[in-house]
Amino acid sequence: MEKRLSSLKRGEAGRVCRIETKESIKKRVCDIGLVEGTYVECVGRSPTNDPAAYRIRGAVVAIREADGKDIWVESGKDEPFVVAVAGNPNVGKSTVFNALTGMKQHTGNWTGKTVENAWGICRYEGRELTLVDIPGTYSLNPHSGEEEEALDFLLGGRADAVLVVCDATCLERNLALVLQIKEKWCNTVVFINLMDEAKKKGIKVDLEALERELKLPVLGVCARKKESAAIMKKFLFQKADSFRIKGEEKTKQAGRDNIGAFFDQAEKIAEKTVTKCRKTTDEKDRRLDFLLTGKWTGYPIMFLLLVFILWLTIEGANFPSEFLANVLFGLEKKFFVFFHFLHAPTWVSDFFICGVYRTLAWVVSVMLPPMAVFFPLFTLLEDIGYLPRIAYNLDRPFQKCRACGKGALTMCMGLGCNAVGVTGCRIIDTRREQLTAILTNSFMPCNGRFPLLLTVMTLFLTGGERKGIAAFFLALVIFLGIGMTFLVSYLLSRTLLKGMPSAFVLELPPYRKPQLAKVLVRSVFDRTLFVLGRAAAVAAPAGALIWILANVSLGGSSLLGAIAGFLDYPASLIGLDGGILLAFILGFPANEIVLPIVVMVYLSSGSLEGIESLEGLRQLLEANGWSAATAVCVILFSMFHWPCSTTLLTIKKETGSVKYTILSCLIPTVIGILLCYAVSRCNIWGKL
Repeated sequence: MEKRLSSLKRGEAGRVCRIETKESIKKRVCDIGLVEGTYVECVGRSPTNDPAAYRIRGAVVAIREADGKDIWVESGKDEPFVVAVAGNPNVGKSTVFNALTGMKQHTGNWTGKTVENAWGICRYEGRELTLVDIPGTYSLNPHSGEEEEALDFLLGGRADAVLVVCDATCLERNLALVLQIKEKWCNTVVFINLMDEAKKKGIKVDLEALERELKLPVLGVCARKKESAAIMKKFLFQKADSFRIKGEEKTKQAGRDNIGAFFDQAEKIAEKTVTKCRKTTDEKDRRLDFLLTGKWTGYPIMFLLLVFILWLTIEGANFPSEFLANVLFGLEKKFFVFFHFLHAPTWVSDFFICGVYRTLAWVVSVMLPPMAVFFPLFTLLEDIGYLPRIAYNLDRPFQKCRACGKGALTMCMGLGCNAVGVTGCRIIDTRREQLTAILTNSFMPCNGRFPLLLTVMTLFLTGGERKGIAAFFLALVIFLGIGMTFLVSYLLSRTLLKGMPSAFVLELPPYRKPQLAKVLVRSVFDRTLFVLGRAAAVAAPAGALIWILANVSLGGSSLLGAIAGFLDYPASLIGLDGGILLAFILGFPANEIVLPIVVMVYLSSGSLEGIESLEGLRQLLEANGWSAATAVCVILFSMFHWPCSTTLLTIKKETGSVKYTILSCLIPTVIGILLCYAVSRCNIWGKL
């Protein structure tokens, strides 16, 4: 049962499950070791009952009631035995974590997937261990934010033991980290993952000899196979029990190590324990790389692959979108009957059905099908290991802009969600390049902008039927965003964020057979439904607000119409109208609702009544003055305008700076205004 920390009585204890305090307070309590998963015991209270004293990681700390009321604990829990799951990037660390805990943390076949600590409970025969999946690191000498986060967790004494995951196909490199951790942590276990891949490549690992050389417990596993979970749990609990009996200290003194000495030692151990049956174990990977990263083929394949994915998204989403719209809008009659049965006033039924429900139904029917197609395809590219190759291909252009090629990975994240892309910037080594990537991430259209972009392109640029051309145009728009990323990165490096690019070191993982079932589940639940739920959460209240604005009159005109009319002149300067500009403003919580708001402004009824097909939508837009020029300006402004509220909050959290948060809003907006102004003043539109 969850309780507030401040409500614990003397002698009561629990494990912290959520910290929802102000950022300043959260930072302070985290500094003393009070983080999620921490065992806390109330040991006393002051004469006035406030503050209270708590035992935290062996120390007694006083915390005020006001500071502890938003810290939640699961009461009645014994102090957990914490195991940190560590390892080099791309060794299957998070896959091991998921297999042990049953969690569905997002894993991918490329470096930098885990950028935050993930907590989970490993259960076996009625017992529990607390596992923490820390960001991947190549050594204990951190060079990036994610590596510092991993080391901070280990050095903070929060772990009772460390589980180091290694890749059987490149064990020599992984062993250097094992040896470093062994020097500092007494309680260490080693899992050699990907034993099946090693076998396919003709690599044999002598686990018994490796255990003797390391003087550590070693287990060979194939974490992606279901049957491995029970074996890993049994082994880990056995070693945890022995660690409890030994009762050794958690950490030894830490400092910067001579990493070269550890690699020398790792090489000697690998020579004794690893046998390669074939001279070349990665010939297939090199052939694929010759094609996918070749001088003459790398960029064309990237572009054609993007067009193909977008074409599948458009083509595959067409029928499901129409089907969903028919089903969802068909339910309105039953809702009206229900409200009539309740004898509800007409305005109440109109408010909930024509305002809230119709907006929600429109968002679901338009957003769900494209995301259900795009996200599995995108996740498939992650799983096979292609995304790091994109960063590899684009590093030279980034270097010319004095930025880092890892920014290509954060751009790919931004295609799903810009807020996630901003968080992913932690994988970039230097603060300057992190800020550059953060300030330019919104140039990539997130999934929330896809419905608007695809709809406008399909209606006005392709004649409504040529899906392949729409995909081609969308790919061009995305490449426009990439080009703008390069330009703005260069300008920032010459002005606000001066400096030269850092070294670019990025592991290119082996190509792996995708796990289709997991790809589908992960893309649907972790991405599609999550993003759809977020959009629906803002679409419903937005629909209510728009309905109110459209149905409350002021001087013979609705508030919605009055505001749109007020914005008509400034909007006309950039090729838009007041209704479109108002939709972008009201769509600040989420880009998904921009197009529904445009429709509601034009209908002046606060609902989507009368829009039953794309053709009906096209007729409505044309009746309100839309042309090819308007469509292009809407596309450009959708690409380049302020980020959504979630992204801006994430930027503020990641940078800790109001200045950079404001800049991340102003930079794309100014670019969008300038581009739209230039397009609206072109003389070519009358000839089209």
